[in-house]
Amino acid sequence: MRIFVTVKSHKKENKVEKIDQTHFIVWTKELPIKGKANNSVIKLLAKQLVIPPSAIYLKSGAASNRKIFEINSIF
Repeated sequence: MRIFVTVKSHKKENKVEKIDQTHFIVWTKELPIKGKANNSVIKLLAKQLVIPPSAIYLKSGAASNRKIFEINSIF
């Protein structure tokens, strides 16, 4: 399953807003330096979806605020 995420980094709080089944907006406190924001987004999505972070893979958009994540089909 693919999910599409708009990331807003370096914000005051960590928050996930579900737009629909496959679209999310994620706010993270982390700076977009050396993948810190991406790692934070993965952890926040995992918590929201109640799956382990290892089940989420960044498919595209590593340096963009619009990302596509692949969810392992086991979950």
